[in-house]
Amino acid sequence: MKILAVSDQVVKSIYSVHIRERFGDVDMVLSCGDLPYSYLDYIASMLDVPCFFVHGNHDQPEHQSDGRVLAEPGGWTDLDGRVVRAKGLILAGLEGSIRYKPNGDFQYTEGQMASKIWRMLPALYMSRLRYGRYLDVLVTHAPPFGIHDGKDYCHRGFEALLKFMARFRPRYLLHGHKHVYRPEPCETPYSGTSVINVYPFRTLEIDDASSQ
Repeated sequence: MKILAVSDQVVKSIYSVHIRERFGDVDMVLSCGDLPYSYLDYIASMLDVPCFFVHGNHDQPEHQSDGRVLAEPGGWTDLDGRVVRAKGLILAGLEGSIRYKPNGDFQYTEGQMASKIWRMLPALYMSRLRYGRYLDVLVTHAPPFGIHDGKDYCHRGFEALLKFMARFRPRYLLHGHKHVYRPEPCETPYSGTSVINVYPFRTLEIDDASSQ
């Protein structure tokens, strides 16, 4: 299965009439947040494949010139706090970043993120019973603590994600949040999981684990 993953920055080659020529062979699109909803709408309408997203800490309603307000991207499924199966892959999602503003949207303390994960446990255990594994891909906005995160507090990763990977061992954790402007690691193994920063986009070939 071929996946297009996007995050944090609009890419001209994707927001283009040529999107089908370049990405028409993808089977799924995943968004790790901080992207205009109109951009995601365009991707969904042009590629016509299952699309899943989580919110980033900069996500906000988007006002259109015709007076409409986009509160979320059309044609996309919000993965936050959910475990879903699509095209043979088991996906889960956790939105947002570390809390760095008292009232910031899509921002969480370590304790709040741990609580979000705790609420996912029934679905994860049910997945294990039905399919023999908890999940294949965890989609997040922020990275795990110490892996691809930044030195500044607002780009700090979540320690809760390290514990999640150690316990549930997804094959992939896809994230955004941390922009990359110079050569630095964007793919790091951790406890059996390949942690990948998809900023601003990445195409991935992922096999269907259910056929193994």
